[in-house]
Amino acid sequence: MTNSDSPIIHPVILCGGSGTRLWPVSRKSYPKQFSKLMGAQSLFQASARRMSGAGFQPPVIVTGDPFRFIVSEQLAEIEQQAAAVLIEPEGRNTSPAVLAAALWLEKTDPNALMLVAPSDHVIPDAQAFRAAVRAAAPRAVQGDLVTFGITPTRGETGYGYLEVPGGQASDGDVPVSLTRFIEKPQADLAQQMLEAGNYLWNAGIFLFSVKAILAANRAHAPKTLKNVQSAVDQAKVDLGFTRLDPSPWCAVKAVSIDYAIMEKADNLAVMPYSGGWSDLGGWAAVWEETGPDVAGNACSTHATAIDCTNTLLRSESDGLELVGIGLTDIIAVAMPDAVLVAHRSDSQRVKEAVTALSQKKASQAQEFTRDHRPWGYYETLADGTRFLVKRIVVHPGAKLSLQSHVHRAEHWIVVSGTAKVTVGDDTTLVSENQSVYVPLGAKHRLENPGKLPMVLIEVQTGSYFGEDDITRYEDDYARE
Repeated sequence: MTNSDSPIIHPVILCGGSGTRLWPVSRKSYPKQFSKLMGAQSLFQASARRMSGAGFQPPVIVTGDPFRFIVSEQLAEIEQQAAAVLIEPEGRNTSPAVLAAALWLEKTDPNALMLVAPSDHVIPDAQAFRAAVRAAAPRAVQGDLVTFGITPTRGETGYGYLEVPGGQASDGDVPVSLTRFIEKPQADLAQQMLEAGNYLWNAGIFLFSVKAILAANRAHAPKTLKNVQSAVDQAKVDLGFTRLDPSPWCAVKAVSIDYAIMEKADNLAVMPYSGGWSDLGGWAAVWEETGPDVAGNACSTHATAIDCTNTLLRSESDGLELVGIGLTDIIAVAMPDAVLVAHRSDSQRVKEAVTALSQKKASQAQEFTRDHRPWGYYETLADGTRFLVKRIVVHPGAKLSLQSHVHRAEHWIVVSGTAKVTVGDDTTLVSENQSVYVPLGAKHRLENPGKLPMVLIEVQTGSYFGEDDITRYEDDYARE
């Protein structure tokens, strides 16, 4: 099949996860797929760009409600727009998410090819990946369910494996048969499979037609199909997003597509891929993908290694310099509100830190230092007794809700741009170096009428600063 004959691919990007293995950078409120861990773009943006261009339709995004505006904002930054953003009422693992995307695509193209991929993987060679997708397309057109297998480079215990028949090329450029799925192995078995040469890492990337995956669900997961069909049929459009109906959706069992479909189907094929891949499943993987220097050290811009070896040093703040001296096989990651220090061999235990902090009810367990909102974001600069100081950034043309507070007053100082401020019945323009006071109980609203981001410092004073001390009267983003 030549490029001109290749079918159109509909990417389906799954980005509803909230992984903890890259804490403190990845947290529930802002998981790793939206972070710029490997360069100037987030992992989600890199995934969207990798699955775009000639032969690709705009992507279908499946995500959770807290991330819907982050998805739209990050796509806009790379000059892309989604074909649809499907909002899951609750996370139900990959099988229902993929099924919802298939049912949405069926409405316009029952024969569409779906390229399903997580949003947080690293695949450096986008051109090689797209070539592999094109090579796999004929099998998908024929009705096979194609999964992508990564040529292993080590006896890795953190991945599942795919076995292909002995004698078949596991690093070729055409799909091959699949013998079986293998769960994450112990170290000795992983090494044996590496040496055998007919095993691939399970990448969790799939290519199949809408018709084929719906047929597989009818055969192997009919109850899930019924509920997800209802959730899609009863979905509501909200500000350009498609909200799946919560009642049937929440009745769906949480299950991966591997367990629900792939391990039961008999029309499977594997597309080998050896162009470089990582699921970035821990800080050791970040160290490896960052490209350590001759001493084995990988340092961010604001980190310095002195007499260190095989060490990862990352400062995630422009104003925080991290210095390591005489360290070996250490991971140190510094955020404005939390610092992680661990031996590289213990990088998979980071989720234990999240559990421990959650038990202490520490906000750092789940809350990110930058709180993203549909109108922009804010960062907390100081939090004391009866006062709270924030840096607020409002996107061009965006506005906060018309609201009031019972327990706090606010003082706004514009640092950059011009703010359109409503307090009570008065609306004024507040320029750089000017300020305005919002008394306790007053209805107020903040807007950015300009074409550049507007930045201000907010000083709150009062007895309570919780989110439940916000009464909204008007809101462009339909928040309660």
